[in-house]
Amino acid sequence: MRSMRYEPARLIGQVAPLQRYLAVRAQTERLAEPLSAEDCALQSMPDASPTKWHLGHTSWFFETFVLEHALPDFSPYRAEFRVLFNSYYVGVGPRHPRHERGLLSRPSVDEVLAFRRNVDERMEELFTRHPVAAQQVANLVELGIHHEQQHQELILTDLKHLLSRNPLLPAYRKETRAARQERQSPQIGWRLFPEGIRQIGHEGRSFAFDNEQPRHRQFLAAFEISDRLVTNGEFKQFVEDGGYARAELWLSEGWDACVARKWSRPLYWRDGELFTLGGVVPLDAAEPAAHLSYYEADAYARWAGARLPTEAEWETAARDEPTSGNFLESGRLHPMPGTGQYFGDTWEWTSSAYAPYPGFRPAEGAVGEYNGKFMVNQQVLRGGSCVTPAAHIRASYRNFFPASARWQFTGMRLARDAR
Repeated sequence: MRSMRYEPARLIGQVAPLQRYLAVRAQTERLAEPLSAEDCALQSMPDASPTKWHLGHTSWFFETFVLEHALPDFSPYRAEFRVLFNSYYVGVGPRHPRHERGLLSRPSVDEVLAFRRNVDERMEELFTRHPVAAQQVANLVELGIHHEQQHQELILTDLKHLLSRNPLLPAYRKETRAARQERQSPQIGWRLFPEGIRQIGHEGRSFAFDNEQPRHRQFLAAFEISDRLVTNGEFKQFVEDGGYARAELWLSEGWDACVARKWSRPLYWRDGELFTLGGVVPLDAAEPAAHLSYYEADAYARWAGARLPTEAEWETAARDEPTSGNFLESGRLHPMPGTGQYFGDTWEWTSSAYAPYPGFRPAEGAVGEYNGKFMVNQQVLRGGSCVTPAAHIRASYRNFFPASARWQFTGMRLARDAR
């Protein structure tokens, strides 16, 4: 792919947004660099998407929601891409079935990369030649940047699942194996928070998704929350104690899933080993347990005599903590032994159903489909993971997945009522 450089003198305005846009786009392409065309085209399950599709969809997003409304004499790069790379935006038009994305042998990876270049060139034109129009769609550009960061994470989690289904168990990038560090996790501790009325949700003028708002008051009873994530070693005790065979520990729906899907240990666990983006490595007892469904996290918490925190409890505990941790930029692409931070390593399941905050209103038009229509049958996760871009996360960020989802870097932190 060609190198793109921009001389400051050429720019009429909006230098920082253009540079941020280009940096995020380049990061996405770097994630795809170690992959073959075959790697980029395959889909291992309906919930995952091929890397090639992610590369196309993120470009489709800017073309559809930014360029189409901001550039004079707009025309799509290819009209067929409007259908192929539409994910779930009913207001935009027809969509290729999600579970058949792996059947798209055409367009080729090279054609999708050419589409990306074309979108980037037109975005440069927007910023450099039409600064007034660029300002008018600035919020949509910002949304598109954060949307692409979400798909950077999905590229890696979807790819990890794909590679795990290959009997060769290939590594995405072998240097991640050498980057592993063996450290001992400290004894778990508890932080006490007294009862009171808390302010929950995003504040300030920085970017946030619509589902993080409106900021509102919520009463919380006194609670305690653990000062680190549950580790592999601790979860292994649950496995060895027959946790996957004890129906009394599980929610009814979770037990049904456990039996039907024959779960006996976390996803990617092998006999004393773990499949990672760096290949197969020994299971490290000190690392945070990852790739747990909500059902498994809830069952473990009950076994441990605790519970999962609500999202309001989690946000209360994390709000004044630094948003630093093991993120995508570390290059490790795997959870690190616990340091007590609330951000990075694994997304943390909460006991809260994904529902609108009081007074929530989705945006008008197709872009309003981004979050609001998924507010049913999902659980909220907080904190980001080892493959989340660092600039993408904040204390009020609400991720969400179905309770049975395991292929994301999802882990857990314990909570309990104050004694």
